[in-house]
Amino acid sequence: MASNTPVPGTPFEPFGGPGVLGADDPAGSAPGAYDPASFTPAPGEWNPTEGSLRAESRAGGRHRVVKQRSNFARSSTVLGVGVIAAVGAGGLATAQEKPPVAISLPDLPDLGLPDAHDLPGVGDLLSGGDERSVPAEDSAPVAAGGAATKPLTSITYNAPADTLTGTEAQERTASTADAGEALRARILQQAEQQQQAAVDAEKLAAEKAAAEKAAADAKAKADAALKAEAEAKAKAEAERLAAEKAEAERIAAEKAEAERLAKLAASYSMPLSSYTLTSTYMQSGSMWSSGYHTGLDFAAPTGTPLKAVHGGTIKSAGWSGSYGYRIVLELADGTEVWYCHLSSMTVSAGQTVTTGETIGRVGATGNVTGPHLHLEVHTPDGSGIDPAEWLRSKGLTV
Repeated sequence: MASNTPVPGTPFEPFGGPGVLGADDPAGSAPGAYDPASFTPAPGEWNPTEGSLRAESRAGGRHRVVKQRSNFARSSTVLGVGVIAAVGAGGLATAQEKPPVAISLPDLPDLGLPDAHDLPGVGDLLSGGDERSVPAEDSAPVAAGGAATKPLTSITYNAPADTLTGTEAQERTASTADAGEALRARILQQAEQQQQAAVDAEKLAAEKAAAEKAAADAKAKADAALKAEAEAKAKAEAERLAAEKAEAERIAAEKAEAERLAKLAASYSMPLSSYTLTSTYMQSGSMWSSGYHTGLDFAAPTGTPLKAVHGGTIKSAGWSGSYGYRIVLELADGTEVWYCHLSSMTVSAGQTVTTGETIGRVGATGNVTGPHLHLEVHTPDGSGIDPAEWLRSKGLTV
């Protein structure tokens, strides 16, 4: 197969020199120079020329070699890719430490090299999108669509810190200080945000606890109020029931007492059927030797019948000084009933009488000012009591 190899014995100079197409020497002036006129292409192989390349570029196509590229093309491509990859990786690793240093690569548009932005893994490392950095004197070939494009001719990297000048070191230090201050501010901001978040969380927890405590206190207060209300209702109900019970008991007691008194009234009787009370028990006055009245006076005409207040035994019947004629009726419980100032007596001592039986008549004997019945009541021990109260206790109306 035909190949476009350099003349044997001629050194390979990828960045220019004798024997390279496009060098300053005219064709054939250097020993072993490549003579385009003497080159005969192999059958079926396309041999690009300056005119054909320019026409192909205007047509919008890329330069291509159908079957084979020259060793020079292969070497240039490998060299360009390797340098770009190595410098790109190194520039990324030291971009924060080294000042930019320009590295120039030859422009080989006529050899059909791929554009640097189209290389896998390399185009992404280049800044500026579709922009190309080329020397001012280089010409830009026309790409498809008529847009001018420029191949990559330079790349930068950061120099080591020990190679910097004083001004560069100060600028590097200032840049590092600014970056450190920015990092410090960011850390402080994050710490402050975290602290504020902790404070907010604590505040939220405290508010939640306070709300829960307030709800619990309100519930406890409501429960206490309900309990107090229930207790008050229960107490009022108990008091009502107690009052109703007491009232019922009072009514029952009054009814029982009324029944008892009715029975007693049936067994007791007033001493006179018609009378007028003229003197009461313990009434004071000079007409009584003791200075007060010891009984109850029933004024009535002389001869008015006197009745036994209850069944009993006549203990005595006769004259008794200032009492005049007196009858003493002793009841079964030992109580004595005295009838005084009688005009006559119809019973004698030791006689048994029944309730309502006539035992004598009203008179004015003894120390008196007019006809009346002087009635006294004495307990079994001999003490005098109010005759009116005693009669009432027996169900009688005085």
